Amino acid sequence: MLFLVAALLLLGVALGSVAHAPLPVTLVAAAVFGVWLVVFAVRERTARRRHQH
Repeated sequence: MLFLVAALLLLGVALGSVAHAPLPVTLVAAAVFGVWLVVFAVRERTARRRHQH
């Protein structure tokens, strides 16, 4: 849960700076957040499957 709060905080900071950042920087930041969220989701899913068995 703490990781999710940190991700949302960083997302808020990034969105606040998007207005001042060039488009390529914004796209790279969006890709980094997307990859991080996918990794987080996969780890959560595998952890839940392990605990169910």
